Amino acid sequence: MDESPLEHLNFEVGDVHLHAVAAGPVNTPLVILLHGFPEFWYSWRHQIFPLAAAGFRVIVPDQRGYNVSSKPLRIADYSVPYLVSDVMAIADQLGAERFFLAGHDWGAAVAWATAVLHPERLRKLAILNVPHPEVFLRTVSRNPRQMLRSWYVAFFQLPALPEWRFSRNNFRDGVRALLGSSQQGTFTAEDLDRYREAWSHPGTVTAMINWYRAFYLHRPAVRDLQVHVPVYILWGKRDKFLLPEMAEASVRYCDSAELTYFPEASHWLQHEEPEAVNRALIEWFGK
Repeated sequence: MDESPLEHLNFEVGDVHLHAVAAGPVNTPLVILLHGFPEFWYSWRHQIFPLAAAGFRVIVPDQRGYNVSSKPLRIADYSVPYLVSDVMAIADQLGAERFFLAGHDWGAAVAWATAVLHPERLRKLAILNVPHPEVFLRTVSRNPRQMLRSWYVAFFQLPALPEWRFSRNNFRDGVRALLGSSQQGTFTAEDLDRYREAWSHPGTVTAMINWYRAFYLHRPAVRDLQVHVPVYILWGKRDKFLLPEMAEASVRYCDSAELTYFPEASHWLQHEEPEAVNRALIEWFGK
C-alpha cells in the first residue's frame, strides 16, 4: 500500500489525543471507519483509497488506547460512552452534522452504540462481523458454543497475565491470534511487523485489553436498544469468534437492515474480501 497520499490528522477529546489517517476530497460526505482488536487504522488500508475515489472524505482513527493515540490509565476510560464520544468529537471537529459510519470487531461495537445513542447524526451504518450488543450478551450467556468461542473475554478480565501472554516472545500470541483465525495469506509478514510496531508503544497492550475489562465493569444502561439508522451487516461465515446466526438476530433490532454473508471469509472480512467489501460500502453509502 502506497501511504504517501494519506493525511495524518489529530483530534483532541478532553485529555485524550486521537491520531487518524484521512483521504478524499474535503467538503464531501464524511465516512468514519472504526477498527477493532488488536488492530489500528491499518486494518482499513484496503478500503481507504477506493472510498475516497468514490467521492467520500474518509477518516480512520487509531481508537483510544491503540497505536499512537492516547492511552488513558483507568479501565473506566474505555467504557462505551467514552468510545462513542470519541467518534462524535471527530465528526464535530470536522464540522460534519451527519456522517456515515462503519466498524469491524470492537469498532463495530462502538458503531452499534453510536447508532443507538446518536441516531440523528448518522446517515447510514455498516457493520462487519459483530452482532448488536444485546444479541451478543444474550447469546454468550445462553449458547455453549458462543461461550467457548468467547473464552478469551473472561481471560482478559484477569490482571497482568493477559498482557504478559500477549506480549511475550515478540508478541507471539498476538500474531498467532491473527494467523490462526484467518485464511492463509491474509496477513503478510509486512502486515505483522506493522502490528508488532503498533503494539510496542508503551501502555498499548494494557489499553487494548482494558476495552474488554471496561465492557464488563462499566456497562451503560440504555433504555432503547433499537437501531433507527439504516444498517448493512456484512459477515464472514467462517468467523472463529462469533456465531453467524447472531447476524440474523441483529437484524431484528433494526428498523431497516440488510445482511450479506460471505461464505468463505473469516472474522477478518475486509482483509480477505477487500474488493467485495469496497463495492458493498460504496454502493451502500452512495445510494
